[in-house]
Amino acid sequence: MNITSSLLKTVFAFIFLFAFAITNTKAQSTINTSADFGSARSRIDSIDKQLIKLIGERERIVQAIGVYKAKNNIPPLQPARFQQVVNEAKKNGASEGLSPEFIEELMNAIHKESLRIEDEAKKSK
Repeated sequence: MNITSSLLKTVFAFIFLFAFAITNTKAQSTINTSADFGSARSRIDSIDKQLIKLIGERERIVQAIGVYKAKNNIPPLQPARFQQVVNEAKKNGASEGLSPEFIEELMNAIHKESLRIEDEAKKSK
């Protein structure tokens, strides 16, 4: 098993566990009081913090992949792989009621940061 597939398996396992944790906590469907409102905002803040941590974990893996790519003369940009990632994200986003446009923008932003990190990894090779 090469480093890339090992890291990808780790990422997918982490994402699965995170998704499981998120989906097994029921969101409150109605807000009737200021306490409900405050609780909902606190929940959003908590989820936002978890999202940032998850993206940080993803980018640390990207950094390791960037080092591997640099050592093995693999170009940072892999258009076919990125399209595969975007297509899968759109499919997963649709099941969560998210628009394909939003998912594409989100994945493009993450990919832009990933390329920046891979470029830094290449320079520090």
